[in-house]
Amino acid sequence: MTVTQAQANKMVPVTVLTGFLGAGKTTLLKRILTEFHGKRIAVIENEFGPESIDNELLVQDSDEEIIELNNGCVCCTVRGDLLKTLTDLKNRRLNNELNFERVIIETTGVANPGPVCQTFFMDDGIAEYFRLDAVITVVDAKHGMQTLDTQPEAQKQVGFADRILISKKDLVSDEEYASLKHRLVHMNPRAEIMPVHFGEADLDKILDVTGFNLNSILEIDPEFLQDDHPDTHDHPHDHDHECDAHCTHDHHHEHDHHEHNHHHAHHDDEIGAFVFTSNKPFDPQRLEEFLSGVVQVFGPDLYRYKGILYMKGVKQRMLFQGVHMLMGAEPGKLWGPKEKPYNKMVFIGRKLPKDVFTNGLTQCLA
Repeated sequence: MTVTQAQANKMVPVTVLTGFLGAGKTTLLKRILTEFHGKRIAVIENEFGPESIDNELLVQDSDEEIIELNNGCVCCTVRGDLLKTLTDLKNRRLNNELNFERVIIETTGVANPGPVCQTFFMDDGIAEYFRLDAVITVVDAKHGMQTLDTQPEAQKQVGFADRILISKKDLVSDEEYASLKHRLVHMNPRAEIMPVHFGEADLDKILDVTGFNLNSILEIDPEFLQDDHPDTHDHPHDHDHECDAHCTHDHHHEHDHHEHNHHHAHHDDEIGAFVFTSNKPFDPQRLEEFLSGVVQVFGPDLYRYKGILYMKGVKQRMLFQGVHMLMGAEPGKLWGPKEKPYNKMVFIGRKLPKDVFTNGLTQCLA
Protein backbone atom coordinates (compact mmCIF):
# COMPACT_ATOMS: atom_id res chain seq x y z
CA MET A 1 0.00 0.00 0.00
CA THR A 2 1.47 3.34 -1.04
CA VAL A 3 0.38 6.41 0.92
CA THR A 4 0.59 9.89 -0.58
CA GLN A 5 2.16 12.74 1.40
CA ALA A 6 -1.24 14.42 1.82
CA GLN A 7 -2.70 11.21 3.29
CA ALA A 8 0.34 10.77 5.55
CA ASN A 9 -0.15 14.28 6.94
CA LYS A 10 -3.66 13.39 8.07
CA MET A 11 -2.64 10.14 9.73
CA VAL A 12 -2.14 9.82 13.48
CA PRO A 13 1.58 9.35 14.22
CA VAL A 14 2.54 6.51 16.58
CA THR A 15 5.75 6.24 18.62
CA VAL A 16 6.79 2.88 20.09
CA LEU A 17 8.73 3.40 23.34
CA THR A 18 10.79 0.41 24.37
CA GLY A 19 13.76 -0.41 26.58
CA PHE A 20 14.76 -3.02 29.10
CA LEU A 21 13.37 -3.17 32.66
CA GLY A 22 14.63 -0.25 34.72
CA ALA A 23 16.11 1.67 31.77
CA GLY A 24 13.89 4.69 32.44
CA LYS A 25 11.01 4.35 29.96
CA THR A 26 8.37 5.09 32.58
CA THR A 27 10.27 8.14 33.86
CA LEU A 28 10.34 9.48 30.33
CA LEU A 29 6.67 8.66 29.77
CA LYS A 30 5.59 10.30 33.03
CA ARG A 31 7.32 13.46 31.95
CA ILE A 32 5.58 13.41 28.56
CA LEU A 33 2.22 12.85 30.24
CA THR A 34 2.54 15.45 32.99
CA GLU A 35 4.19 18.21 30.99
CA PHE A 36 1.89 20.78 29.43
CA HIS A 37 3.43 20.60 26.00
CA GLY A 38 0.23 21.40 24.13
CA LYS A 39 0.20 18.00 22.41
CA ARG A 40 -2.76 15.70 23.03
CA ILE A 41 -1.30 12.23 23.31
CA ALA A 42 -2.95 8.84 23.75
CA VAL A 43 -0.65 6.44 25.61
CA ILE A 44 -1.10 2.70 25.30
CA GLU A 45 0.57 0.75 28.09
CA ASN A 46 1.30 -2.86 27.40
CA GLU A 47 0.53 -3.70 30.99
CA PHE A 48 -0.26 -1.88 34.20
CA GLY A 49 2.47 -3.34 36.36
CA PRO A 50 4.22 -1.91 39.42
CA GLU A 51 6.20 0.32 37.04
CA SER A 52 3.16 1.79 35.30
CA ILE A 53 2.01 5.40 35.39
CA ASP A 54 1.45 6.43 39.00
CA ASN A 55 -2.22 6.45 39.86
CA GLU A 56 -2.09 9.96 41.30
CA LEU A 57 -1.46 11.20 37.77
CA LEU A 58 -4.71 9.69 36.63
CA VAL A 59 -7.92 11.57 37.21
CA GLN A 60 -10.50 8.84 36.81
CA ASP A 61 -11.33 5.49 38.36
CA SER A 62 -9.11 2.72 37.07
CA ASP A 63 -11.96 0.37 36.03
CA GLU A 64 -12.13 2.31 32.78
CA GLU A 65 -9.75 1.03 30.11
CA ILE A 66 -9.17 4.56 28.81
CA ILE A 67 -8.31 7.20 31.39
CA GLU A 68 -8.16 10.92 30.68
CA LEU A 69 -5.27 12.82 32.22
CA ASN A 70 -5.45 16.37 33.49
CA ASN A 71 -3.33 17.77 30.64
CA GLY A 72 -5.58 16.45 27.88
CA CYS A 73 -3.66 13.24 27.27
CA VAL A 74 -5.33 9.86 27.57
CA CYS A 75 -3.90 6.62 28.87
CA CYS A 76 -5.14 3.11 28.17
CA THR A 77 -4.08 -0.47 28.80
CA VAL A 78 -3.67 -3.27 26.33
CA ARG A 79 -5.62 -6.04 28.01
CA GLY A 80 -5.33 -8.31 25.06
CA ASP A 81 -4.69 -7.31 21.50
CA LEU A 82 -2.98 -4.13 20.34
CA LEU A 83 -5.05 -4.21 17.16
CA LYS A 84 -8.26 -4.16 19.24
CA THR A 85 -7.03 -1.23 21.34
CA LEU A 86 -5.94 0.81 18.30
CA THR A 87 -9.27 0.13 16.57
CA ASP A 88 -11.11 1.24 19.72
CA LEU A 89 -9.05 4.47 19.90
CA LYS A 90 -9.63 5.11 16.19
CA ASN A 91 -13.41 4.63 16.47
CA ARG A 92 -13.70 6.80 19.57
CA ARG A 93 -11.66 9.55 17.91
CA LEU A 94 -13.80 9.38 14.74
CA ASN A 95 -16.93 9.67 16.92
CA ASN A 96 -15.42 12.71 18.72
CA GLU A 97 -15.47 10.84 22.03
CA LEU A 98 -11.70 11.22 22.37
CA ASN A 99 -9.39 13.97 21.24
CA PHE A 100 -5.74 13.12 20.65
CA GLU A 101 -3.15 13.99 18.00
CA ARG A 102 -0.68 11.16 18.43
CA VAL A 103 -0.17 7.80 20.14
CA ILE A 104 2.72 6.48 22.23
CA ILE A 105 2.88 2.73 22.88
CA GLU A 106 4.99 1.73 25.87
CA THR A 107 6.03 -1.91 25.54
CA THR A 108 6.85 -4.13 28.50
CA GLY A 109 10.53 -4.19 29.44
CA VAL A 110 11.04 -7.68 28.08
CA ALA A 111 9.11 -7.18 24.84
CA ASN A 112 10.40 -7.53 21.31
CA PRO A 113 9.08 -4.47 19.42
CA GLY A 114 8.85 -6.44 16.13
CA PRO A 115 5.24 -7.67 16.44
CA VAL A 116 4.13 -4.18 17.56
CA CYS A 117 5.65 -2.65 14.40
CA GLN A 118 4.13 -5.34 12.19
CA THR A 119 0.63 -4.43 13.40
CA PHE A 120 0.89 -1.22 11.35
CA PHE A 121 1.70 -3.09 8.15
CA MET A 122 -0.74 -5.97 8.42
CA ASP A 123 -4.16 -4.45 9.04
CA ASP A 124 -5.41 -2.05 6.37
CA GLY A 125 -7.83 -0.26 8.71
CA ILE A 126 -4.93 0.52 11.07
CA ALA A 127 -2.36 1.15 8.30
CA GLU A 128 -4.57 3.78 6.66
CA TYR A 129 -5.36 5.64 9.88
CA PHE A 130 -2.19 5.42 11.98
CA ARG A 131 1.35 6.15 10.77
CA LEU A 132 4.15 4.35 12.58
CA ASP A 133 6.61 7.17 13.28
CA ALA A 134 9.51 5.57 15.13
CA VAL A 135 10.77 3.04 17.63
CA ILE A 136 12.52 4.82 20.52
CA THR A 137 14.69 2.57 22.69
CA VAL A 138 15.95 3.60 26.14
CA VAL A 139 19.24 1.99 27.24
CA ASP A 140 20.57 2.26 30.78
CA ALA A 141 24.22 3.45 30.74
CA LYS A 142 24.99 1.79 34.08
CA HIS A 143 23.62 -1.69 33.33
CA GLY A 144 23.35 -1.54 29.52
CA MET A 145 26.45 -3.62 28.74
CA GLN A 146 25.43 -6.40 31.12
CA THR A 147 21.82 -6.35 29.87
CA LEU A 148 22.97 -6.63 26.25
CA ASP A 149 25.27 -9.52 27.20
CA THR A 150 22.53 -11.50 28.94
CA GLN A 151 19.17 -10.50 27.42
CA PRO A 152 18.40 -11.28 23.77
CA GLU A 153 15.24 -9.12 23.93
CA ALA A 154 17.35 -6.07 24.86
CA GLN A 155 19.43 -6.66 21.72
CA LYS A 156 16.25 -6.81 19.61
CA GLN A 157 15.09 -3.51 21.12
CA VAL A 158 18.36 -1.92 19.95
CA GLY A 159 18.09 -3.53 16.51
CA PHE A 160 14.60 -2.12 15.92
CA ALA A 161 15.36 1.41 17.12
CA ASP A 162 15.18 4.57 15.04
CA ARG A 163 16.53 6.53 18.00
CA ILE A 164 18.40 5.30 21.07
CA LEU A 165 18.26 7.30 24.32
CA ILE A 166 20.97 6.49 26.86
CA SER A 167 19.79 7.11 30.43
CA LYS A 168 21.85 7.41 33.64
CA LYS A 169 24.95 8.67 31.82
CA ASP A 170 25.92 10.56 35.00
CA LEU A 171 26.47 7.21 36.75
CA VAL A 172 29.27 6.07 34.42
CA SER A 173 32.67 7.36 33.29
CA ASP A 174 33.19 8.95 29.87
CA GLU A 175 35.10 5.82 28.81
CA GLU A 176 32.24 3.51 29.81
CA TYR A 177 29.75 5.71 27.97
CA ALA A 178 31.94 5.77 24.83
CA SER A 179 32.31 2.00 24.96
CA LEU A 180 28.55 1.44 25.24
CA LYS A 181 27.86 3.92 22.43
CA HIS A 182 30.44 2.23 20.20
CA ARG A 183 28.73 -1.11 20.76
CA LEU A 184 25.25 0.30 20.03
CA VAL A 185 26.48 1.90 16.78
CA HIS A 186 27.72 -1.49 15.61
CA MET A 187 24.43 -3.14 16.43
CA ASN A 188 22.37 -0.42 14.74
CA PRO A 189 24.27 2.18 12.68
CA ARG A 190 21.15 3.97 11.44
CA ALA A 191 19.73 4.98 14.83
CA GLU A 192 20.65 8.38 16.24
CA ILE A 193 22.05 7.93 19.76
CA MET A 194 21.68 10.61 22.44
CA PRO A 195 21.97 10.81 26.23
CA VAL A 196 18.82 11.59 28.23
CA HIS A 197 18.82 12.76 31.84
CA PHE A 198 15.93 11.62 34.08
CA GLY A 199 13.52 11.71 31.20
CA GLU A 200 14.43 15.30 30.28
CA ALA A 201 14.56 14.57 26.59
CA ASP A 202 13.68 17.19 24.06
CA LEU A 203 10.23 15.98 22.99
CA ASP A 204 10.85 17.19 19.46
CA LYS A 205 13.69 14.67 19.25
CA ILE A 206 11.34 11.84 20.21
CA LEU A 207 8.21 12.79 18.31
CA ASP A 208 8.06 13.21 14.52
CA VAL A 209 11.21 11.21 13.81
CA THR A 210 9.65 9.66 10.66
CA GLY A 211 11.90 6.65 11.08
CA PHE A 212 9.46 4.48 9.13
CA ASN A 213 8.95 7.07 6.42
CA LEU A 214 10.51 5.88 3.18
CA ASN A 215 11.47 9.44 2.33
CA SER A 216 13.48 9.91 5.51
CA ILE A 217 17.19 10.17 4.84
CA LEU A 218 19.10 6.93 5.16
CA GLU A 219 21.69 7.95 7.70
CA ILE A 220 24.36 5.55 8.80
CA ASP A 221 26.66 6.47 11.66
CA PRO A 222 30.13 7.18 10.21
CA GLU A 223 31.67 5.47 13.25
CA PHE A 224 30.22 2.22 11.94
CA LEU A 225 31.72 2.70 8.48
CA GLN A 226 35.09 3.65 9.92
CA ASP A 227 35.53 0.34 11.68
CA ASP A 228 33.98 -1.73 8.92
CA HIS A 229 36.58 -2.71 6.37
CA PRO A 230 35.73 -1.85 2.76
CA ASP A 231 34.04 -4.65 0.89
CA THR A 232 34.98 -5.78 -2.56
CA HIS A 233 31.93 -4.26 -4.25
CA ASP A 234 31.81 -0.74 -5.70
CA HIS A 235 31.48 2.19 -3.35
CA PRO A 236 29.18 5.18 -3.73
CA HIS A 237 30.42 8.60 -4.79
CA ASP A 238 30.86 9.81 -1.24
CA HIS A 239 33.12 6.94 -0.31
CA ASP A 240 36.39 8.83 -0.67
CA HIS A 241 35.79 10.30 2.74
CA GLU A 242 35.03 6.88 4.18
CA CYS A 243 38.15 5.43 2.54
CA ASP A 244 40.25 8.11 4.18
CA ALA A 245 38.74 7.10 7.48
CA HIS A 246 39.55 3.47 6.70
CA CYS A 247 43.10 4.21 5.68
CA THR A 248 43.99 6.21 8.76
CA HIS A 249 42.20 3.66 10.90
CA ASP A 250 44.18 0.80 9.40
CA HIS A 251 47.43 2.73 9.56
CA HIS A 252 47.14 3.36 13.30
CA HIS A 253 45.38 0.12 14.03
CA GLU A 254 47.93 -1.60 16.27
CA HIS A 255 48.66 1.50 18.29
CA ASP A 256 44.97 2.34 18.63
CA HIS A 257 44.03 -1.15 19.57
CA HIS A 258 46.65 -1.29 22.21
CA GLU A 259 45.63 2.00 23.80
CA HIS A 260 41.87 1.71 23.43
CA ASN A 261 41.43 -1.95 24.11
CA HIS A 262 38.58 -1.24 26.52
CA HIS A 263 36.88 0.96 23.94
CA HIS A 264 36.94 -1.58 21.13
CA ALA A 265 36.34 -4.68 23.22
CA HIS A 266 34.70 -7.18 20.90
CA HIS A 267 31.20 -8.18 21.88
CA ASP A 268 29.77 -11.21 20.22
CA ASP A 269 26.36 -9.63 19.76
CA GLU A 270 23.72 -11.66 17.97
CA ILE A 271 22.29 -8.42 16.59
CA GLY A 272 24.41 -6.74 13.99
CA ALA A 273 24.28 -4.62 10.88
CA PHE A 274 25.99 -4.31 7.54
CA VAL A 275 25.80 -1.93 4.62
CA PHE A 276 25.80 -2.74 0.92
CA THR A 277 26.85 -0.03 -1.54
CA SER A 278 27.38 0.03 -5.29
CA ASN A 279 27.50 2.50 -8.19
CA LYS A 280 26.11 -0.06 -10.64
CA PRO A 281 22.33 -0.23 -11.18
CA PHE A 282 20.24 -3.17 -10.04
CA ASP A 283 18.33 -5.33 -12.50
CA PRO A 284 14.79 -4.84 -11.09
CA GLN A 285 13.57 -8.39 -11.70
CA ARG A 286 16.66 -10.09 -10.31
CA LEU A 287 16.62 -7.85 -7.22
CA GLU A 288 12.96 -8.55 -6.54
CA GLU A 289 13.49 -12.31 -6.84
CA PHE A 290 16.52 -12.21 -4.57
CA LEU A 291 14.89 -10.06 -1.87
CA SER A 292 11.74 -12.21 -1.92
CA GLY A 293 13.87 -15.30 -1.38
CA VAL A 294 15.99 -13.71 1.36
CA VAL A 295 12.89 -12.53 3.22
CA GLN A 296 11.40 -16.04 3.09
CA VAL A 297 14.54 -17.57 4.58
CA PHE A 298 15.74 -14.87 7.00
CA GLY A 299 12.52 -12.90 7.63
CA PRO A 300 12.19 -13.71 11.36
CA ASP A 301 15.80 -12.58 11.94
CA LEU A 302 15.62 -9.47 9.73
CA TYR A 303 14.62 -6.65 12.06
CA ARG A 304 14.93 -3.51 9.98
CA TYR A 305 16.23 -3.03 6.46
CA LYS A 306 16.18 0.09 4.39
CA GLY A 307 17.76 1.44 1.26
CA ILE A 308 18.12 3.91 -1.57
CA LEU A 309 18.16 1.95 -4.82
CA TYR A 310 19.54 2.75 -8.25
CA MET A 311 17.46 0.70 -10.71
CA LYS A 312 18.28 0.14 -14.37
CA GLY A 313 15.98 2.17 -16.63
CA VAL A 314 14.48 4.17 -13.75
CA LYS A 315 15.18 7.91 -13.55
CA GLN A 316 14.20 8.20 -9.89
CA ARG A 317 15.83 6.69 -6.86
CA MET A 318 13.69 3.94 -5.34
CA LEU A 319 13.20 3.97 -1.58
CA PHE A 320 12.64 0.67 0.12
CA GLN A 321 12.33 -0.67 3.65
CA GLY A 322 11.05 -3.64 5.58
CA VAL A 323 10.36 -5.19 8.96
CA HIS A 324 10.76 -8.97 9.17
CA MET A 325 8.96 -10.39 6.12
CA LEU A 326 7.06 -7.27 5.14
CA MET A 327 8.74 -4.88 2.73
CA GLY A 328 7.70 -2.00 0.50
CA ALA A 329 9.23 0.29 -2.12
CA GLU A 330 8.20 3.57 -3.68
CA PRO A 331 9.79 6.10 -6.05
CA GLY A 332 11.77 8.94 -4.51
CA LYS A 333 13.11 12.07 -6.17
CA LEU A 334 14.86 12.11 -9.54
CA TRP A 335 18.61 11.64 -9.63
CA GLY A 336 20.12 15.10 -10.14
CA PRO A 337 21.97 15.98 -13.38
CA LYS A 338 25.30 16.15 -11.53
CA GLU A 339 24.48 13.32 -9.16
CA LYS A 340 26.11 9.94 -9.61
CA PRO A 341 23.37 7.35 -8.90
CA TYR A 342 24.19 4.74 -6.26
CA ASN A 343 22.78 1.95 -4.12
CA LYS A 344 22.99 2.10 -0.36
CA MET A 345 21.24 -0.53 1.73
CA VAL A 346 21.46 -1.31 5.44
CA PHE A 347 20.37 -4.60 7.00
CA ILE A 348 19.95 -5.01 10.76
CA GLY A 349 19.13 -8.35 12.30
CA ARG A 350 20.14 -11.45 14.21
CA LYS A 351 23.09 -13.49 12.96
CA LEU A 352 22.55 -12.48 9.34
CA PRO A 353 25.07 -14.05 6.91
CA LYS A 354 26.60 -10.93 5.42
CA ASP A 355 28.35 -12.83 2.60
CA VAL A 356 25.07 -14.41 1.42
CA PHE A 357 23.43 -10.98 1.20
CA THR A 358 26.45 -9.24 -0.33
CA ASN A 359 27.11 -11.90 -2.95
CA GLY A 360 23.41 -12.19 -3.78
CA LEU A 361 22.98 -8.42 -4.16
CA THR A 362 26.14 -8.23 -6.32
CA GLN A 363 24.60 -10.90 -8.59
CA CYS A 364 21.51 -8.66 -8.99
CA LEU A 365 23.53 -5.76 -10.43
CA ALA A 366 22.88 -5.16 -14.13
